[in-house]
Amino acid sequence: MADLVVFGDVLTMDDANPRATAVAVEDGRIVAVGADADVAGFIGPRTVVHDVGNACIMPGFIEAHGHPLNEAVLLGEPVVDIRPVTVPDADGVLATIAQAVADAGPEGAVLNGWDPLLQKGLDEPTLQWMNEQSPHKPLIVLHNSGHAAYFNSTAAAAAGVTEDTPDPEGARFGRDADTGELTGVAYESAAVIAIAGPVLASAAGRFPDLLAAESARLNAAGVTTVSEMAFDPGAGDEMVRQVGIKIWSDGSPWIGNIALSFAYLDTPATRALGMACSHGGANYTGEQILEISTPYYEQGWQIACHAHGDDAITMVLDAWEQMLSANPRDDHRLRLEHVGAMRPDQFRRAADLGVTCSLFVDHLYYWGDVLVDDLFGSEHGGHWAAAGSALAAGHRISFHNDGPVTPTDPLRNLADSVTRRSRGGRVLAPEERIPVEAALRAQTVDAAWQLFSEDSIGALKPGMHADLVVLSANPLAVDPERIADIEVRATVFAGATVYGSLS
Repeated sequence: MADLVVFGDVLTMDDANPRATAVAVEDGRIVAVGADADVAGFIGPRTVVHDVGNACIMPGFIEAHGHPLNEAVLLGEPVVDIRPVTVPDADGVLATIAQAVADAGPEGAVLNGWDPLLQKGLDEPTLQWMNEQSPHKPLIVLHNSGHAAYFNSTAAAAAGVTEDTPDPEGARFGRDADTGELTGVAYESAAVIAIAGPVLASAAGRFPDLLAAESARLNAAGVTTVSEMAFDPGAGDEMVRQVGIKIWSDGSPWIGNIALSFAYLDTPATRALGMACSHGGANYTGEQILEISTPYYEQGWQIACHAHGDDAITMVLDAWEQMLSANPRDDHRLRLEHVGAMRPDQFRRAADLGVTCSLFVDHLYYWGDVLVDDLFGSEHGGHWAAAGSALAAGHRISFHNDGPVTPTDPLRNLADSVTRRSRGGRVLAPEERIPVEAALRAQTVDAAWQLFSEDSIGALKPGMHADLVVLSANPLAVDPERIADIEVRATVFAGATVYGSLS
């Protein structure tokens, strides 16, 4: 007999049985999916039965490129949240920084989410400005992209970083071109961690609670599986395991360090940020990408490479093609992450190599107008996160929010990819829109496939983990413009309700 039976509008994401009206669960696994009559025989005296009416039951959403460990820290104390989704305007950001400094103890203040492209009116922080904001206590302001941090002299001293400190591999500290003195900015994770680590160390003792809070946020968005590849490989089991490792080729489009074949526009925004007419640049050479990738690949690991600019993508594909030619391996599922400026021919080349892609489609909603008007124009900015081209090339794609850059919101991702509508109402490259069914696959069964987990999650069929999300409406049945308005009513993980209610 089943422990749990749920009746409703069931969208299974199982090609062999796409629609149903009931799901039966026993000991955390699905034992039956089908019509009411097919499942009725699993109901016994101890079975808990729920009928959710017209609500839609789906597999739990999968965040294929998340940072739950990092997000847990950055969305909890002592970090102050100034992301555009929390503090939308420049005045609010400046006031929050002043208050954080006033409230901070001797260990200083750290804030996360600085984004002058969205928080219009913010200037690029200088070391002098940071010192003026906090003359005596460490002050660190993390860029919303996660690829830069601004710091004052006291923070540098507390971290032991001086003008003589060597740049970490793949990262760097900003330095005056003439004197070599620090300019108060750290680029990429190794340098950011070197600066922010001492202040964030106080969170270590509370990390279990911080991670529990992050898990609750994910569950509230309907997410039952999240991937975190940004740490060294280790052991695991079916519940918590590692399938691969993350590497970086370039940085963030918002700070100008992605490697492009085309130039940033010359606009007030790009001039203010010092990247007008620039082609950006990569963090590593192709030879270094090959050198970094090969040992992990030869040990059988999946590799997920952060690559935004089209030149960076070419560099990675060149390196990986060489690696694959030297040591062929079936079904490696090497991954390119974000792929903002990836071109149709590059999607085709990646597919030919067996390389798959995870797209940061939420860029279209939050930065869509910025991409076109301020950074790249309609030709390149309009075709950002080209999901249509990816599908046309034969990819099984996934979507992600790269938390905490944008709030984890699979339903927003679905809407982004189906409508390609920016927050300002503009539709970017309508030919790159994809069907709702394909978008759903990118947050469920195809995301599971990217994580080598398609046999246990991503679809509702017997033997799979009983990970479910109950939505207020079926995404296939509503106006695509309303998909983002669908509510998550309940989230079920391994048969247990972890958010909302099935009643």
